[in-house]
Amino acid sequence: MITIALAKGRLLEPSLKIFETLGYDTREIRESRKLVVENHGARFLLAKPMDVPIYVEYGAADVGIVGQDALRESGVNVYEPLALDYGHCRLMVAGKPDYRDAEWRMIAGLRVATKYPRIAQKFFAARGLSVEIIEVYGSVELAPAVGLADLIVDVVDTGRTLRANGLIELDQVLTSQAALIVNRASHTLRAGEIRELIEKIENRNS
Repeated sequence: MITIALAKGRLLEPSLKIFETLGYDTREIRESRKLVVENHGARFLLAKPMDVPIYVEYGAADVGIVGQDALRESGVNVYEPLALDYGHCRLMVAGKPDYRDAEWRMIAGLRVATKYPRIAQKFFAARGLSVEIIEVYGSVELAPAVGLADLIVDVVDTGRTLRANGLIELDQVLTSQAALIVNRASHTLRAGEIRELIEKIENRNS
């Protein structure tokens, strides 16, 4: 039985729709509070986005669907054979409008609040910028408002949440979308099943 880890949150519904088109019954996943559901010869695990890459890397799941933002932040060693056509967003540096015209890149010691400390540190270091990374887990946009941080690095979709909190986009860190990832051992040991799954997902709209 193949085990599939799905990220809870905004990616879950479009991910479930994929498996519906492949003939899976997703009602129990939607309607119950179970985090492990067996259906149609597969076991589905529901996990937080940041945890999906870990479940896949360590073999608790053979494959997973997760945002590339969470995947890059995790730094795990997995295969990423397929990008999916949903979950598009951008990871941005944002701050108060005062920084629009200011050369913020020239200011040393800025504090940056983010849920993505690994990505943020790599981004600023690659540009020779000395910043203090503050890892937060809730509403990142709150940090500049209360003086916790000068800037934030966070996922932006429409930008409405930034604007509602008096922030503007300053620089793009990376773009992200949903991706299918595969455990390296499973890629070999369950090659046929996984190849078949990938092909079905690729051909689901044809």
